Amino acid sequence: MMTMDNKELWNSVLTDVEMSISKANFSTWFKNTHIVRQEDGIVYLGVPNGFVKEWLHNKYHKSILKSLRNSSESVRNVEYVVTKITQKTVEERVPSRELAHPHAPELPLEDLYVNKEDCLNPRYTFGSFVVGPFNEMAHAATQTVLKKPGMAYNPLFIYGKTGVGKTHLIQALGNHIKNENQAKKIYYVTAEKFYLDFINSVQLNKIGAFKEKYRQYDVLIMDDVQYLAGKESTQDELFHLFNSLFDKNKQLVFSSDKHWNLIPSTEERLRSRFGAGLTVDISEPDFESKVVIIQTKARQNSFVLPDEVIEFVSGMGGNSIRELEGVFNMLVCQSQIKSRDLTLAEVKSLLKHNERPKKSLSVDDVVKIVCDFYNIERGHIYEKTRRKEIVKPRQIIMFLLREDFNISFPTIGQKLGGRDHTTVIHSCEKIKGAVKTDTVLSQEVERIRLMF
Repeated sequence: MMTMDNKELWNSVLTDVEMSISKANFSTWFKNTHIVRQEDGIVYLGVPNGFVKEWLHNKYHKSILKSLRNSSESVRNVEYVVTKITQKTVEERVPSRELAHPHAPELPLEDLYVNKEDCLNPRYTFGSFVVGPFNEMAHAATQTVLKKPGMAYNPLFIYGKTGVGKTHLIQALGNHIKNENQAKKIYYVTAEKFYLDFINSVQLNKIGAFKEKYRQYDVLIMDDVQYLAGKESTQDELFHLFNSLFDKNKQLVFSSDKHWNLIPSTEERLRSRFGAGLTVDISEPDFESKVVIIQTKARQNSFVLPDEVIEFVSGMGGNSIRELEGVFNMLVCQSQIKSRDLTLAEVKSLLKHNERPKKSLSVDDVVKIVCDFYNIERGHIYEKTRRKEIVKPRQIIMFLLREDFNISFPTIGQKLGGRDHTTVIHSCEKIKGAVKTDTVLSQEVERIRLMF
């Protein structure tokens, strides 16, 4: 095999990686990377900061190593080192097609408006959607739907708290199908708009036109379906619309701020339709994902933010992507007013009122809520017992104390009977993984959270 120099070798790897991940993730994680040197079969990969170093090692290490070995048989392993390189060097080493976003031409102004025929916003694309551990299952589900609309995962039901990216994802799905197949009729509608359309059609005696309108689509995307709670007549109409489209193998996509089984005052037959396909959740973004989101926004807006500022903003209490975008917009505005980059001290001062207050519940309060939910005595939680009916609630308590209240692992262990922090870590990871696949457990955890 012909020997490659460092530049050729890394460009070969980037070409492979570029084909397997989204544009946003490729630009965020592989921009400003280069091979520093090769010694004894080890490739030392230069990265711009610690965030990128950790993410590449945890998320893409296997793919990078595999691609390196395909290009050079002498490669045994990869080490990641933080280095600083000039922009000129980056442009020489990294393919420019995906990394030249700061000066890339934007969509013409007329192309930024929501299309009146399908109500899709062209800004919502998979290329601008940041994939992380908090949403990767939902993203993967949409990619499967793209391959066989109406056949795989029908309906697709995505739920999660407000501001975590549900609308972006389901509209990106619609935009992608629209761009790939102009013949398909796609329609995005909020549940509120669907309700108003139905009420108006009844009042104007045009229910036939209403039915005809909604039954013509190949892909129907309905956002915020929890809005229909208690609206029996509209639910009944949606039930019949669902059956009509489903029977013709038309794709249905729904989003909600909660699991379909937790939406109050919903007809049982409609719930059964929601649960007939695939139900996935989008949780709140973790710290690393928030870093990527902010970096992506900065790149798209040709705005420079120091790593220390990104780290501070990502570590704030709010976990809504919408809140992050609001903070970012405020920083851009302030920077433009001052005609210079903001310092970390200035950012802290600007955002001092944005910190979200912690929930005022004690550990004992959480223990009581979970024990009451599972109908067990609180004292059992602190005992050294491995009974299943006690272990599960205890692990859920540990998980909630860590995820919702950010209490340290050692403190949780100490508060719950003097357990070792490694036991707490294991319990938290077990529940965190289980809620992604166990629908019943996920529902139980969400019900408990509503009691806080």
